[in-house]
Amino acid sequence: MNQVQKLSDTELELMEVIWACTPPVTSTELLSMFALRGKEWKAQTISTFLSRLVEKGALTTTRHGRINKYEPLISAEDYKLMGTQHVLDGLYQGSVKNMISALYDGDKLSDEDIAELKKWLSEK
Repeated sequence: MNQVQKLSDTELELMEVIWACTPPVTSTELLSMFALRGKEWKAQTISTFLSRLVEKGALTTTRHGRINKYEPLISAEDYKLMGTQHVLDGLYQGSVKNMISALYDGDKLSDEDIAELKKWLSEK
């Protein structure tokens, strides 16, 4: 799995759109997609975020004439796994039991959640 620096909320939002596309994607295409979502970004704004994502190791860019095309270097699943592992290691000493115990003790797990977890674990 490719190691990527932690992404800001806006960077993650941009990556989620990129992950949903067939790569490569251009900044113009991304501007159009965000406009459809009601976000009117300026070209310079999206270029800045794309440059940061390249620097953080989340994207690669290739130049085609005057146009940059971007492709993800990490999948959405791998990024989520990396974030989960970071939380698990940092807050729960790498222990899944400690994490689930904290969720249970904090009344964050419903009986339905517990049943789903038991079923899922029994199938593994």
